[in-house]
Amino acid sequence: RPEDRQVRKCVFIHTNERQWIGTLVAQYALRRNSARPDAFNVEIIHVKDHEFLWEKEGQPYLRGGATRTWRMGDLQSFTPLRFLPPRLMGYEGRAIVIDPDVFAVGDILGLFNRDMEGKAVVGRKRSKDPTKFCLATSVMLLDCARLRHWQPEEGFNELFAFKRDYKDWMCLSQESPEHVGFFEPEWNDFDHLDKHTKLLHNTKRKTQPWKTGLPVDFTPADKLKRYPGLRQLRRLRDRLFGEHAFRGRYTVHPDPNQERFFFGLLRECLDKGVVEESLLRKEMERNHVRQDALDILDRTPPLPA
Repeated sequence: RPEDRQVRKCVFIHTNERQWIGTLVAQYALRRNSARPDAFNVEIIHVKDHEFLWEKEGQPYLRGGATRTWRMGDLQSFTPLRFLPPRLMGYEGRAIVIDPDVFAVGDILGLFNRDMEGKAVVGRKRSKDPTKFCLATSVMLLDCARLRHWQPEEGFNELFAFKRDYKDWMCLSQESPEHVGFFEPEWNDFDHLDKHTKLLHNTKRKTQPWKTGLPVDFTPADKLKRYPGLRQLRRLRDRLFGEHAFRGRYTVHPDPNQERFFFGLLRECLDKGVVEESLLRKEMERNHVRQDALDILDRTPPLPA
């Protein structure tokens, strides 16, 4: 039974240097909001430890049917690592993998202990269209013994050989549908926070609460498929000025409660030494955290116990 303590449980947060503060806050929230924080482990998978990602810097790959350039400086350069946890677990037990912008509001054990109904992977359905099969792999519950075929280096290299599309890989569209199940939206709540939310995901990158006012440092999805002329102009702009040029700045999150929730967690992290103020200041200097973060913290009320 999954609730048996002999079944190993581990949450993996995959990340890079640009999302390091978010990662530490996410790690803290998982334990803070669990009734039994000793019943599972939390491990961080960082891009700095995986050379295969760096070897492709500046090379073209297939994404959404178009050619893009792989940049380790992109905000989401960690995403291929979400397929690594089964191997790290020795193909045993259960793993949950989350993005570094996912914060526990409820108890993660509720997800660990759910009935997977024989599925190898369980996540949130990404598309509202019932005819489309696409999993939001930003939060996944994994039965590691059934995922020996997940080999992230191989899948990553296939992107650059144009044998695999990044979008299809991230959606698990090539996974056998009978091995994939779906959980309720509250376990991967996209920029939505209410009494039902279990895992809050600040998935709209441009409104992430700790980034407000900073220059955009991510490459948005390609929405110009139907306009090849505009796509060519965009590629020319990227070559001349860089992929993040003229992208604008991060904006204020439309829900003040989500900003208060994040900074309430960060305030506790500072109070308990989980995050040192010197580190926070360094991340502000590097434009990884908004410049007024300390001012926001000063006026953020404590979170309920």
